[in-house]
Amino acid sequence: MAADRRGKAETLALRRRLISNSCRLFFPEDPIKIVRGQGQYLYDEQGAEYLDCINNVAHVGHCHPLVVQAAHRQNQVLNTNSRFLHDNIVDYAQRLAETLPEKLCVFYFLNSGSEANDLALRLARQYTGHWDVVVLDHAYHGHLSSLIDISPYKFRDLDGQKEWVHVAPLPDTYRGLYREDHPNPAGAYASEVKRVVNSVQEKGRKIAAFFVESLPSVAGQIILPAGYFPEVAEHIHGAGGLFIADEIQVGFGRAGKHFWAFQLQGEDFVPDIVTMGKSIGNGHPVACVATTQAVARAFEATGVEYFNTFGGSPVSCAVGLAVLDVLETEQLQAHAASVGSVLMGLLGQQKAKHPIIGDVRGIGLFIGVDLIKDTATRTPATEEANYVVSRLKENYILLSTDGPGRNVLKFKPPMCFSVDNARHVVAKMDTILTDMEEKVRSCETLRLRP
Repeated sequence: MAADRRGKAETLALRRRLISNSCRLFFPEDPIKIVRGQGQYLYDEQGAEYLDCINNVAHVGHCHPLVVQAAHRQNQVLNTNSRFLHDNIVDYAQRLAETLPEKLCVFYFLNSGSEANDLALRLARQYTGHWDVVVLDHAYHGHLSSLIDISPYKFRDLDGQKEWVHVAPLPDTYRGLYREDHPNPAGAYASEVKRVVNSVQEKGRKIAAFFVESLPSVAGQIILPAGYFPEVAEHIHGAGGLFIADEIQVGFGRAGKHFWAFQLQGEDFVPDIVTMGKSIGNGHPVACVATTQAVARAFEATGVEYFNTFGGSPVSCAVGLAVLDVLETEQLQAHAASVGSVLMGLLGQQKAKHPIIGDVRGIGLFIGVDLIKDTATRTPATEEANYVVSRLKENYILLSTDGPGRNVLKFKPPMCFSVDNARHVVAKMDTILTDMEEKVRSCETLRLRP
């Protein structure tokens, strides 16, 4: 039987037999068989159309024709490794350099965000001669062993925290140590990093890097307080370490106001290393590390070549260039700012209407809706969040949850997500939440009856 005629049940049976259960599906109780994508929509084998609110990998839209054509054209001519001289890799590096602070002017190309973050760690250790890393609680930086070790989101369920990894509190102003009523949360959370640094130094250890997502995602769609990065960088640099900004989830205009999310921390703030992935290739496996001349020269001083077989290939760079072209010609950064503002406003109205919504936070098309059981304790409403996601799926809307309590509805749609899409999703959410509240009231009425 041809694969395109295979029924959903047969595909699921084959997957269960051939693919590890560790490789999980969305909606495992009733998975969707997706056979096609276009723009912000996905289509199943029956032709049903789903609105995709979570796929930040398809950054400029699923199967964008200009990106597909760029890959196809280059594939017809040449695809080889980056040891041969070719224009695409230098053209792409030049285009990326134009989006970044001048200091970040040396580029390494790879295939995945995990590869990029692993290389960033190597660069920092070589430059500083130090080993230890400071990360934020609940952080996730990739699936390689080196990155699992610096990802509290993962290592707490595996081998635990290594002695060279040091965890600072997540600057979550909704449910963290310092909340929305604190006069200076950026300074308070940066002081926590300073406390960690002091503790490390008292043990005679030395810090290679502070590794941070510019907008923490799996931690619950967190918007870090402005001014936090510059203060942290001062503490880390004072300890001889480097500042690494992980832009894999949130770069390339998703924040709307800026092309890079780290720029939300101030125009003068510049990380020592920036890593990119996911959205950079719109689904094609591309990743990048950008750093300074000084860091690159220290890495070169080892005399050991850095070679990545497929990183920086002519096809990968053609795809990357096409993504940048689409972002520019379709003005998707400005679009993210505009649509994100509308979506935030609509969700804010829902927060005023539904007590289960404890917080709505976000910028551009990076938004989280924090569901709670009560306002006093802000206890995560995990089951309720899962129910909302399941009901939205029944309405052909794909959303998922994140955060330590798996209670934050996360919006990271393709950048072509529209105002009409935003209104449609919020209207469906309103209906679902209203229905939930009515059922709760009915149950309470039954319990009160003699």
